[in-house]
Amino acid sequence: MDLYRDPDTMDPEELRAYLSDIRQELEAMDEDEPEDETSEEFVDWAEEHEVLEDLVDEIIDRLEALGEALE
Repeated sequence: MDLYRDPDTMDPEELRAYLSDIRQELEAMDEDEPEDETSEEFVDWAEEHEVLEDLVDEIIDRLEALGEALE
């Protein structure tokens, strides 16, 4: 699954599916969060997690700009 796509090119149905995919990936990442918060593995995990959280916000903003109601 390609997690990094441009929300500006998607219609509302695609955006909702994409949002679901990203949220599922975040849930999976949360289950695999590294224990040692001082490790390089944790830093990499946290950076990737933040990128995906920002992407969720971007998708939501795009849906709102299209006048779509959010659940």
